[in-house]
Amino acid sequence: MTEHIEGLVAAPFTPMDSGGALALGAVGPYADLLARSGVAGAFIGGTTGESLSLAVEERLSLAEAWTAAAPAGLRVIVHAGSECLDEARAIASHAAACGAFAVAAMPPTFFRPAGLEGLVTWCAEVADAAGGLPFYYYHIPGMTGVHVAISEFLPAAAERIPALAGVKYTWEDLNDFGLALDAAGGRFDVLYGRDETLLAGLALGARGAVGSTYNFAAPLYRRLMEAFEAGDLDRARALQRTARGMIRILAGAPGGFLPAAKSLMARVGVDCGPVRPPLRPLAPAEAEAVWRDLDALGFEEFRNR
Repeated sequence: MTEHIEGLVAAPFTPMDSGGALALGAVGPYADLLARSGVAGAFIGGTTGESLSLAVEERLSLAEAWTAAAPAGLRVIVHAGSECLDEARAIASHAAACGAFAVAAMPPTFFRPAGLEGLVTWCAEVADAAGGLPFYYYHIPGMTGVHVAISEFLPAAAERIPALAGVKYTWEDLNDFGLALDAAGGRFDVLYGRDETLLAGLALGARGAVGSTYNFAAPLYRRLMEAFEAGDLDRARALQRTARGMIRILAGAPGGFLPAAKSLMARVGVDCGPVRPPLRPLAPAEAEAVWRDLDALGFEEFRNR
């Protein structure tokens, strides 16, 4: 049986130099930072990692760097989703060869799978290439446009994907999330993927979560989870309120959330460089303004160290 994931899984940014090339030398310090911050794993090469802006060769190199650098206990999940099935299969196969903990995949976003059956068939092809490595479906319909009820996907996929481990659930349909937990019946992970509403996921039964802001603010969310487990809902709500404020500041920055959040990594000791076009990095003055707003929120009290 696949080992279940509990706690926080960071979705790392892909480190780049000033010219936009991969800066893989940052991966070792990055992995150490996450391990010190108490996260359970790293979901690499996903949305936060700008996966579809990377060449396949770059994604393979990124997987090699993370699996080589990850300290014991930091599970590396390699995102293999691609518009091209052969590319997705190649990334999945390579992840297994590198010794990754698991592979994940979101579906194609242009020519999309046809309904539930089409999605299960596509995922089965990717999972098969990973040679038995645990497989997570990456459900993010706000980006992919693929709207399938995960409460229906899990039982259908379980019949076709022997290595199915669960789902990374990045969507606002809390009813389907709850139904997916029911459908999983403890057999599969349903990892909550919205940092700004983590408390809602916990209330419904989430045991693990994947998020971008865990890269630099994991202590905030660990305290939130501890308060929830202790039954201190007032404190849990207050901590979630702080997380919402942090995310609102980042999302309101010029260029949006991802460039602002990536710039913040320099503040916690791992400079991940700029984002790739069509995204644009923050100008120095813009980044400083974001950092000032976060400092006023108390960022130094809950940032990764």
